[in-house]
Amino acid sequence: MLTERIDFPGPHGKLSAKLDAPTGTPRAYGIFAHCFTCSKDVLAATFIARGLASLGIAVLRFDFAGLGASHGDFADTNFSSNVEDLVAAANHMREKFAAPQLLVGHSLGGAAVLAAAQRVPEAKAIVTIAAPSDPHYVVNTLLGEHLDTIAQQGEARVKLAGRDFNIRQHFVEDAGQHRLHEKIATLGRALLVMHAPQDDTVGMDNATRIFELAQHPKSFVSLDGMDHLITRREDAAYVAGVISAWSARYLDGSGA
Repeated sequence: MLTERIDFPGPHGKLSAKLDAPTGTPRAYGIFAHCFTCSKDVLAATFIARGLASLGIAVLRFDFAGLGASHGDFADTNFSSNVEDLVAAANHMREKFAAPQLLVGHSLGGAAVLAAAQRVPEAKAIVTIAAPSDPHYVVNTLLGEHLDTIAQQGEARVKLAGRDFNIRQHFVEDAGQHRLHEKIATLGRALLVMHAPQDDTVGMDNATRIFELAQHPKSFVSLDGMDHLITRREDAAYVAGVISAWSARYLDGSGA
């Protein structure tokens, strides 16, 4: 397996990425979208992308604008900008390697791949891992106690995953404008929903909602015993193995 560092242009400037690829010709290319306020180097993104690469699928994992090594101010970003970053990543892969046939998103990244999928026509298989069924879930769950401050002052300093972030009113407003349920209902691609019943960050009812809204072909896999961030290497290897086996039915296998 080989890992290549890549930069490509995004709406807010340079986006930083890594491409994990098998040593031979990839049977397909995919994109991994990381969780809210995480980065391409978070354990789940790293282990799952490398696991897929070891099984023949080249995966681009990138930092959303304002996070990791990507340019931009996180306070200027929102769910819409995440979707635009995803589309930019797909465009870059199409130009430099091959169009992504597989889109995988973790947590809010899962909601982003659902929103972006129809703008990546070559994407035949979509995977969500511990994803909210609507981006506004993040606002209600993680930002609820700060909403009054954000409304009154225009922004608030919020601690997320042990780090402080500035969250502005436009983030809250943007999250409420997306009609993700319509995107899910008209996805038109094979969908795999993966979620842990014990997830105490994004409740299991989100997975149920996504699965119920989606049309066939759709599948659900319970990540029983796993934490929201999938921090154990063996859990990430299991997730990668399931995605590889499930997606094989839908990918061309030509790497193009």
